[in-house]
Amino acid sequence: MAGRNGRTVRDLRRGNRTVVLQQLYFDGPLSRFELAPATGLSGGSISNVVAELMADGLVEEAGTVESDGGRPRTLLRVAPAGGHMIGVDVGETRVRVELFDLTLTELARTERPLEHQGYDVEVIVGHIRDGITEVLAETDIAPEQLLGVGIGVPGIVARTPELGAVVHGQTIGWDAVPLESLLRSTCELPDTVPYFIDNGARTLGHAEMWFGAGRGARSAVVVLFGSGVGACLVTQEVAQGRSVEWGHLTVRVRGRRCRCGALGCLDAYAGAEALLDRWREEGGHPPEGTDEETALTAMLAAAHPAEGTDADPAALAVLDEAAEYLGAGLSDLINLFQPERILIGGWAALQLGPRILPAVRRYASAYALRHPAERVSIDLGGLGPDAVTVGAAILPLAEFFAGGGQRENAWGQSGRRPSVAR
Repeated sequence: MAGRNGRTVRDLRRGNRTVVLQQLYFDGPLSRFELAPATGLSGGSISNVVAELMADGLVEEAGTVESDGGRPRTLLRVAPAGGHMIGVDVGETRVRVELFDLTLTELARTERPLEHQGYDVEVIVGHIRDGITEVLAETDIAPEQLLGVGIGVPGIVARTPELGAVVHGQTIGWDAVPLESLLRSTCELPDTVPYFIDNGARTLGHAEMWFGAGRGARSAVVVLFGSGVGACLVTQEVAQGRSVEWGHLTVRVRGRRCRCGALGCLDAYAGAEALLDRWREEGGHPPEGTDEETALTAMLAAAHPAEGTDADPAALAVLDEAAEYLGAGLSDLINLFQPERILIGGWAALQLGPRILPAVRRYASAYALRHPAERVSIDLGGLGPDAVTVGAAILPLAEFFAGGGQRENAWGQSGRRPSVAR
């Protein structure tokens, strides 16, 4: 039966379950007494919802706490074993696959380096397939227990009724790659396990907004700084986050050729791949036969050597120019979106961030309009190298919560997009 607003009793029940699950997830453990004012539900509704969630194995007791003059109150928390998710990061130097429990505690992981095959589609699909098989075998988790597999990829992701998620990754040579369909036909997972494929910057944004330096922000831009650069915009109007092809903003007319084929993109001046190319052009000597992470470490060491050793002027100049381009690029984000926070994450940010962040802030302030620049903070992300995989795993988790913790509301059946911000 539907009410005046069109919501059925089942809708209300699912909504109440969602509210309680999210409250316990972000602020638990909590008692039933604390849950009522925190969620706005009546004591009777809390009792009913908690009983359902405990019967479903999604909520469990977590000790007791003394009350004022009465019996001790039982604390409740989300049960870690209530579900499992896999997060995948199709990164620039490796494919990382991690298995998480319902509280996003890592249970198993595997990594496969990307070498001369680069982004060959069959290679990537094989790495994901083998990684999923490996982490499940390591933990004896049955595939049927998965709430879903989240995957962060470079490029733009579109969905089609026939093929599911299709990836347009111009910088990696992917032209409308039907990644979800390929995984469905390759991975030995039940059809009931949904795939959630999205841009890697957006999955990084999920992680930072849920668990990192973005918590509590009303608006934020989360930047992914790796081989290239990308960004995710989160506002009250776009709560689930929107990936922004920020790295392909033109910063110099008739400038350097970008990996996408265009001239003058920010990516061609600020991405790690471009930094190493420019260092080499200026007479630097990146170590041969190593991946980008190792080469960038060598460049940073050359620019800031141990005491008593002369710095490499070419490495210093390239890093300073990169900081200016990053700052100028951030000024465009500041002027366009006027965010409360800008957070910079990704493997290159983890390496270079502590050295170049002061200069990036200075250049961003110099190039941006004064009013929004005075109201934004620019910091490094609060999470480590696993941020993209954590954010990818949040995709199925958020959808599970949005459905009240009921598996029949998986994305593959409902078609809804999960919300990122609380």
